[in-house]
Amino acid sequence: MSTQDKIKQQITDNNIVLYMKGNPELPLCGFSARAVKILKSCGATFATIDVLQDEEIRNGIKVYSNWPTIPQLYVNGEFVGGSDIMAEMYEAGELQQLVKDIQG
Repeated sequence: MSTQDKIKQQITDNNIVLYMKGNPELPLCGFSARAVKILKSCGATFATIDVLQDEEIRNGIKVYSNWPTIPQLYVNGEFVGGSDIMAEMYEAGELQQLVKDIQG
């Protein structure tokens, strides 16, 4: 399975997935920590992929999304954005609504 196929499967298998550095208990960058905090504030149940554990995924996700930075949030198979976009959506109430729509 190619790296791109693996990423596609991860995104397809999870309603909400966050590609990040570290894990929710121990984020290894401020932007990843911010992304986790925002998702938890929305009450989201989400999967995480630690890009530091797999160099192919770390580089491959940037190609997949055509987005140069980590973290990256995907909801229902769609790329949402990084921590800045997540923060803007949260402030506007959009991210909470997106999570609510998916998780009921």
